[in-house]
Amino acid sequence: MSDSPEYEPHHACVTSLGHRQRLDRWLADVAEGVSRVRVQGWIEAGLVQVNTRSAHGKLRLQLGDEVQWSVPALVEESAVLAQDLDIDLLYSDADIAVINKPANWVMHPAAGHHDGTVQNALLHHFPQTAVLARAGLVHRLDKDTTGLFVVALNEAARVHLVDQLQARSVSRQYLALALGDVHVDGSIEAPIGRHPRERKKMAVHPLGKPAITHYRVLESGSGLSLLQVSLETGRTHQIRVHCAHMGHPLVGDPAYGRRHLPRGIPREWREVLTHFPRQALHAQRLRLVHPRSGKSMEWRAPIPEDLRHLLYCLGSDHVDGP
Repeated sequence: MSDSPEYEPHHACVTSLGHRQRLDRWLADVAEGVSRVRVQGWIEAGLVQVNTRSAHGKLRLQLGDEVQWSVPALVEESAVLAQDLDIDLLYSDADIAVINKPANWVMHPAAGHHDGTVQNALLHHFPQTAVLARAGLVHRLDKDTTGLFVVALNEAARVHLVDQLQARSVSRQYLALALGDVHVDGSIEAPIGRHPRERKKMAVHPLGKPAITHYRVLESGSGLSLLQVSLETGRTHQIRVHCAHMGHPLVGDPAYGRRHLPRGIPREWREVLTHFPRQALHAQRLRLVHPRSGKSMEWRAPIPEDLRHLLYCLGSDHVDGP
């Protein structure tokens, strides 16, 4: 996941053709290929200034006015189609939506996944996100990680949420089942970058971006540990990479897991663990500041049935969550 969009600065001086025009209409003409709705989102988010001051879209421009706008680099979205796909919507209002994602669902189109993604579904259920980069997706979950993520429904909300992610004021808590016995709570602070040889994977690397993961041990023993994990940063595959780095990869992780289970795991558990089809990772809790009201809000997602069944078979005391 990347929390830092690239911003492009722009500047223009109002000529006689723009004299007495509304700011939003003028800027939609000047910023070629940009809809007026997107421009209004920029203005609402405070990304546009006239003579170094923030301005509203209805402002009438004067000859010689200096207009500056610093906005996210445009992303080509025209090829992404709206599709009527079911979503587990936990909350929505005019600004944000919070969704509980099942396993085996890709967040946005990419090689091998041209449609049927979360982004395709968002464009159907929230058509207003068509003018936003990646349909308002400000953070992502891996294909087989379940749980909560938030979507911005307008540009002002998107900028606010990205700022919160950069300021590390969004709280994201996960439930993870790891191999090996983790005995004490702790933190992992290790930079993450692209794997030097396997380009589809990430790795702890000295030239990577800073990454901090905190974990609390809920249960440990017999070669398994149930962890409550919190992210301070949001790098791609962060929890999976950090857990593997400390010698405790996640159960079922196809990229960073172990080929064979540790010896200490009881024989009666081995079959259910071996056949668990994905990384045992669930985004259980999400807390953020609402971009319009300024109020702190929190959501929790129940443990999905496949992980719940696994915990039940292992005799966990946390089948229904911590």
